[in-house]
Amino acid sequence: MGAKSWRHTYARLEARERISRIPLGRLRRGDAAVHPGNGLADSTPAKDLLHGVDFDLSWEHCYGYEYLYAGPLFTHQLSHLWIDFRGIQDAFMRLKGIDYFENSRRATYVQQQYAMDNPHKFAGYSSHCWGITASDGPGAQRIKVDGVERQFFDYLGRGVPYGPDDGTIAPWAVVTSLPFAPEIVLPTINYYINQVKLTAHNPYGFKATFNPTYPVESSNSCGWVSTWHYGLNQGPIVLMIENYRTGLSWRLTRDCPYIASGLQRAGFSGGWL
Repeated sequence: MGAKSWRHTYARLEARERISRIPLGRLRRGDAAVHPGNGLADSTPAKDLLHGVDFDLSWEHCYGYEYLYAGPLFTHQLSHLWIDFRGIQDAFMRLKGIDYFENSRRATYVQQQYAMDNPHKFAGYSSHCWGITASDGPGAQRIKVDGVERQFFDYLGRGVPYGPDDGTIAPWAVVTSLPFAPEIVLPTINYYINQVKLTAHNPYGFKATFNPTYPVESSNSCGWVSTWHYGLNQGPIVLMIENYRTGLSWRLTRDCPYIASGLQRAGFSGGWL
C-alpha cells in the first residue's frame, strides 16, 4: 500500500473511531453514509466522513466530575491503546478545555465512585472493587437474592452510572485504566490478586469477569467467575501496562507520519502534533 493510501486509510479509521466514541443511542445518521461498517472511498477526507452526522455529545456531571459520557469503561480506553491523546484536542475538547486522556481519567474515577456509592447494593463493590464495561456475565436470569429480585445478564454493554449493571466486574478493564489513574488502579489490582485471588491457578491472569452477587456455590469469595479469556481483553492489558511503564506504543505511533496526518485531518491539534 502506498503512502497516499495509508494516509486515507488512517483518516478513515480515525473518523470512524471518533464516531465509535459516541454513546450508543446518541449517534444519528444524516445524509452521509458514515456508519463504521459502510465502505468508504479512499479519497474521502476525514472531515467529510462526519458531514451530515448529528453528534449529540453527552457532557455530563457525575460524582463530582464533568466528562464526555460513555457508560462502558472500554469506550474510554481502546482508542488510547495506540494513540497518545495527551495534550492534543479536537474542536469539542478544545471547547471543554481538556483532552481525551483527561476525559478517560475522569471516567475512571467515576467508575470507582460509582462502586463506592453502590446504588444497587451489589456484593463486593468498593473503592478496590470496580470495573464495569461490555463483558461476559452469569446469564440472562431473574433471580431473588437475599430477598431482592435481581436481573442478571449474559454478554452485555454494562455501564456506569446509568447501567445496565448486574454486579458483574471486569478486572481487565481496571488494568487497562492504568495509565489514566495508577493511584486507584494499582491498589485495585493488588486487591484482585492478593485478596480475592482472581489469578490463583490461572496461567493467563484474570478471567473475563466475576460476580459476587450471583448465587453460586464457590470456595472463592468473588462468587461466580467467567470461564473465558478473551483476546480482546488480554491485548489491551498488555498494551496499557507498557504504556504506563514506558509509553512504548505511544512513542511508536507518535513517530508515524500517517497517524499524525490522520489526526490532523480529523481536527486534532496541539501537543505532540
